[in-house]
Amino acid sequence: MEKEPGIKRGYLEDDFKFFHLKDRNNIQFEHHYHDFNKIIIFLLGDVIYNIEGKNYKLKPWDVLFVPANQVHKPIIAPDRDYERIVIWINNRFLEEHGNCDNDLLTCFNMARDKKHLVRLGVNSLNNIKPILVNLEKELKKITFGSGILANALFVQFMVYINRLFLKPDKQVEDIEVEFDEQIQKVIHFINENLSGDLSIATLSERFYINKYYLMHKFKANTGFSIHSYVNNKRLQKSAALIKSGKAPSDAAGECGFNDYSSFVRTFSKMYGMSPRKYGKSTLEHPVNSFQVEG
Repeated sequence: MEKEPGIKRGYLEDDFKFFHLKDRNNIQFEHHYHDFNKIIIFLLGDVIYNIEGKNYKLKPWDVLFVPANQVHKPIIAPDRDYERIVIWINNRFLEEHGNCDNDLLTCFNMARDKKHLVRLGVNSLNNIKPILVNLEKELKKITFGSGILANALFVQFMVYINRLFLKPDKQVEDIEVEFDEQIQKVIHFINENLSGDLSIATLSERFYINKYYLMHKFKANTGFSIHSYVNNKRLQKSAALIKSGKAPSDAAGECGFNDYSSFVRTFSKMYGMSPRKYGKSTLEHPVNSFQVEG
């Protein structure tokens, strides 16, 4: 039987993590997701980035937003150097440094519903590039105030990025994105109806698609079978509800799990602990391997 993708990679306890990576990697990564938001600044290479069934053809200094729990995968051309900056972001840090009128998570909320990529114009690049260069320098220092200055530079970067998301640069090249419109409608319906009947038969009937064709197209676009995608999304939502204080049994019901004992087994396998213990925890917990894939 083919191994089912859908790995949750890495964990985050810091305010943010900054990686500047350059390699030549002939290994293609599986589709996976994180519990935290991520930004990729693409610098060099030949890469298409797949997020929730949408394929983005990247150009140098494109800024790509990967919201928490969204399935993604870089498709990397072999025998080419691939350089990028990857930033893992703790929501708590952005919430503490923003406010109701200036929500620094706006870019991720908009990316989840619209597009995941911002293409920089010349002026924006001239503003943002020095911030990233100085941020990387400060993170490498062990001198007085380096951590404070790094945090300030990162907040400055996030302010600029949110401004660009709200008002994109003019006169930049069109963003190349490919997706299957039917599959995008199916994905949207699943995410909006996690408590309901999301069987293949139901989805096939609702969207007037042959169920075998639907299964094939969904897997080709997302890397997941429909069953695995639905199960992962339900577990992600139940985990968020439990962390917000909801009783595990209520969270299970709200997320479409009708058998509580089965839910506990599946949840424990995914998160490495029972739903009740997870609710009492205040840290992000590692599941599977730590890996920065870009």
